[in-house]
Amino acid sequence: MSGSPGDEALPGMPSPPPPPPPVVARTPKHNERLPAERNPVASVAVDVSLPHLDRPFDYRVPVQLDEAAVVGARVRVRFAGRMVDGYVLDRTDTTEHEGRLQWLDKVVSSEPVLSPELATLCRTVADRYAGTLADVLRLALPPRHARVEKEPLPDAGPGPVAVPGPDAGSGWAAYPRGPAFLEALAGHRPAHAVWQALPGEDWARRLAEAARATLAADRGAVIVVPDRRDLDRLHAACVEVVGDEHVAALAADLGPAERYRRWLAVSRGRKRLAIGTRAAAFAPVRDPGLLVVWDDGDDSHTEPRAPYPHARDVLIARAHTSGAALLVAGITRTAEAEVLVRSGWAHPVVAERATVREHAPRVTAIGEDDRQLLRDPTARAARVPSVAFEAARAALAAARPVLVQVPRRGYLPAIACAQCREPARCRHCHGPLGIPAGTEDVPAPPTCRWCGRPATNYRCPACASPRLRATAVGAGRTAEELGRAFPQTVVRSSGGGSTILETVDAAPAIVVATPGAEPVADGGYGAALLLDGAALLARPELRAAEETVRRWFAAASLVRPAPDGGRVVVVAESNLPAVQALVRWDPAGHAGAELDARTELGLPPAVRMAALDGEPAALRDLVETAHLPDAADVLGPVELPPGTRLPGAEERTERAERTLVRVPRPVGRDLARALAQAQSIRGARREREPVRILLDPHDPL
Repeated sequence: MSGSPGDEALPGMPSPPPPPPPVVARTPKHNERLPAERNPVASVAVDVSLPHLDRPFDYRVPVQLDEAAVVGARVRVRFAGRMVDGYVLDRTDTTEHEGRLQWLDKVVSSEPVLSPELATLCRTVADRYAGTLADVLRLALPPRHARVEKEPLPDAGPGPVAVPGPDAGSGWAAYPRGPAFLEALAGHRPAHAVWQALPGEDWARRLAEAARATLAADRGAVIVVPDRRDLDRLHAACVEVVGDEHVAALAADLGPAERYRRWLAVSRGRKRLAIGTRAAAFAPVRDPGLLVVWDDGDDSHTEPRAPYPHARDVLIARAHTSGAALLVAGITRTAEAEVLVRSGWAHPVVAERATVREHAPRVTAIGEDDRQLLRDPTARAARVPSVAFEAARAALAAARPVLVQVPRRGYLPAIACAQCREPARCRHCHGPLGIPAGTEDVPAPPTCRWCGRPATNYRCPACASPRLRATAVGAGRTAEELGRAFPQTVVRSSGGGSTILETVDAAPAIVVATPGAEPVADGGYGAALLLDGAALLARPELRAAEETVRRWFAAASLVRPAPDGGRVVVVAESNLPAVQALVRWDPAGHAGAELDARTELGLPPAVRMAALDGEPAALRDLVETAHLPDAADVLGPVELPPGTRLPGAEERTERAERTLVRVPRPVGRDLARALAQAQSIRGARREREPVRILLDPHDPL
């Protein structure tokens, strides 16, 4: 008998349990879902903009998608009975959800487009502007292009950027703190600065030099500019200074394939310098060491889609989270930039007054001395006074071009009754009437600027007079009048409905341009005429003076220095603060005075302010639902123009109102949180009437 005595069970004792079967890894059958062995739970940001659903949701990751469902991947999940897009925010092995988790349905792309750093930035921006993460992700991430993702990568990435020599950033030596700023970039120090460029400064090259110092220190850089013209100029400078292999220019007009190709090059670390318009503020540069916004006063930096972030504020938030250096740059300084300087968070980078005088043109205003008025008693009433004609003639005689800045495009963009001065409006849509350019034989009839209908046989509804007069003159009419005044001189137009010129020759010519469309003259303009200054300053907007100063300085900086004969004539009263800032070439002083005035009146950026737009009942409901901070001051409501279109509304609203809520700056986050929670409550109640929330709007009035 084989075996040992211990192999047999004693009488009356239970038999030992059979040994467990060997553990064998089971292969899932076809269409069978088993959870991933490691980190089977995916936290997903679903692409749903409803405020009450603005949070990540957990899904089970099947073993089939374990390798593809990486953090940052695009996925498809089932949400509320339908398939929606989403992004994987995290992979964990536990979940706080008490019920049964749904499965991750599909990985659209395993490309990690949403890094944890970018996800944190988007969440910060959404919280600051009382928006949703889904809305910010739509702004930050470009649409996927599958063919571009499958393109083979280059064999090797770009080489390192050579450490610049001691004279590489010599252009920054004109600013006492300029060399120290470059040293901070090379030393990985989070310097914060507000740079005021000199008149005629090659600002694009200065920014390229700052980017080179950052890249040489093995860190990335992001530079944001307002429009395509600035982007082209900056791109040329960066390619010359840094090299094309390191630069990625991001713009909306590139097309979906090329835009996504360049964005992926930045995300994969193939490009370390990302430049572009406002969306480039979210460019996924690895280890950013420098963040720059140029001309932050331009309203192109404000996103027109919810939650309406400003590129400057996005970069400030990014500098906080990443530890990168920040540079707010421009020819002028905004009140928001002045807040950064006064708080001590940023240091001003400006030139000495003697250096400014060497580079600035001579500026003349109306009525600055009695002799000017004695020679031309009608100077205050004339649109182009004699002092402006004299400056233009002198520049043309010296064989130099003359720039004429006109704030309005068109021919006669605004007209009124010649008898009672009632503004002329369309009888169909009540839009403003204007007169487009006609011919010498057949003048154009008044035409509505909204619907385009001609207003033939117009009579004033107030006094029945058929006569009309111009209340504003556009660039087209100005070019026509100057052509008659200077019959032997070429008159060219830029912007205002015509082709925007990039550059002009040094030959004598008159260039009529609208703001932002001024071409760069070879060697600089001999003179610049800034027309309709009173009309610009009289606009009923919060930033009328600041915007006027920005436009004037942008045009005046294209003129030759005063020692070289450069001259600027601004057609506005010399005693106005904005005019005095231009005469002294002191944009920082004007920004400080503007901030002081807004502080006294309780206006942004001295305070945080929210503009709430909606139908009266919906607006009252939101204000009553929100647990506003104790220091909140509710202003309004006031009526908005008829026909205002609110986001989410099916049609234009005939009666919409705006309510303003302002709080001190330290409790700005509490205001944004309260408004976001109120929107979440209204969304959970399925309120149909939308309410638009704008935090720190560009113009709250």
